[in-house]
Amino acid sequence: MCQPLPFQIVELLPDEKALVKVGDYTEEAILDVIDDPQVGDFLILHGRIAVAKIDPQEALEMLAGLGVEAAVAVRTQASAA
Repeated sequence: MCQPLPFQIVELLPDEKALVKVGDYTEEAILDVIDDPQVGDFLILHGRIAVAKIDPQEALEMLAGLGVEAAVAVRTQASAA
């Protein structure tokens, strides 16, 4: 079973996209289904598509539960597959 990782928006890009980050890992995400995305919002991604905006406290608890380093390693391995 996959554990979703909360990514934080660090920069809004043209065409309903954004740079998002978890730990030291950054990637581009598609924001088509997210209402009013803002820098600092936390998102859950499926592939590179943002599917939900989540509460910052919930995001931080998820990251603390995994450890940010563990979260980055999991996401990096999934991207390489």
